[in-house]
Amino acid sequence: MLWTMFAGGVLGIVFGFVLQRTRFCMTGGFRDMYVTGNYKMFYAFLIAILVQSVGVLTLIQLGYVSLPYKDYSVVATIIGSFVFGIGIILASGCATGTWYRAGEGLIGSWLALAMYMLSSAMMKYGALADFKKAFSQYGRVNDNTAQTLGISVWWLVALLAVAVFYGVRETLINRPKNKVATLPAKFTGLRHWLFEKRYHPFVAAVIIGVIALIAWPASESTGRVGGLGITTPSADIVHFLVTGNTKSLNWGLFLVLGIFIGSYIAAKGSREFRWRLPDIKTLYHSTLGGLAMGIGASLAGGCTIGNGLTATAIMSSKGWIALFFTILGAWTMSHFLFVRPRQKALALAQASA
Repeated sequence: MLWTMFAGGVLGIVFGFVLQRTRFCMTGGFRDMYVTGNYKMFYAFLIAILVQSVGVLTLIQLGYVSLPYKDYSVVATIIGSFVFGIGIILASGCATGTWYRAGEGLIGSWLALAMYMLSSAMMKYGALADFKKAFSQYGRVNDNTAQTLGISVWWLVALLAVAVFYGVRETLINRPKNKVATLPAKFTGLRHWLFEKRYHPFVAAVIIGVIALIAWPASESTGRVGGLGITTPSADIVHFLVTGNTKSLNWGLFLVLGIFIGSYIAAKGSREFRWRLPDIKTLYHSTLGGLAMGIGASLAGGCTIGNGLTATAIMSSKGWIALFFTILGAWTMSHFLFVRPRQKALALAQASA
């Protein structure tokens, strides 16, 4: 138990610290792709996937990490990921984003997190478990894409590398030429580098990719096969609190608690922690978003991290399908929350002009 707590908790603290300091949350990235046409965060996400992919596939081939491939339901993955994508826009944060923003003192994120944990526990252990099990029987296939295609997995990694190269090149070429004004530094030395300096998303992506890579052997050292995961560990917290079953006290549970602690440390150190109570509309959206996140991620077998970052790194078809439909769900809700109101306001302004 002590090693499980250490292996998961310490990595989670580092992960939460990095997420808070770099503001690395893909909800905004997916939203900006549709609303403003800005793909910088998406390309950063691909960098993190690539860094992890090269490392973990090497570890698998060397025998240090077990083969993680298994069957999954295409139908459940598509529908669940789409619902999850809708939820993250409503909640203003994905699974990790909600955890680390709760560590900053955002009451809306606390509410979204509570609903996410509750609904994912209902899907895994409670009233919706039979629904999830029945739904997940449809359209089952194996997620080993390379084996299905009959090619080496490194061809898929090479394809991802080409996409990353293109994205990074386009972003750096088209970046603004004018320097952005910055405020004078509040801290000096190491504290400045840890708690104040802003890092480019591409730098953050490399660090997150390395953390995601370390998660594989760290997790396996406790008997769990797989990398980073957020949804099941979040459900396990509720399961443990309700049942007292110590089997729920696993590597993943300590990982997500570590994310919260790491974010809190980073927010306090940078003087960004403060309790913030949003308006009623935001609280309403946070509630619905959290529920949709838990139900969708449980049905899809993963969230932005479990599917979008981790499963994609091993070239799992489930991961890439889930990532696509999560983005599609995020774009759909972004249209109704951001684009459509703006279009209506513009139309009214033109009509009254």
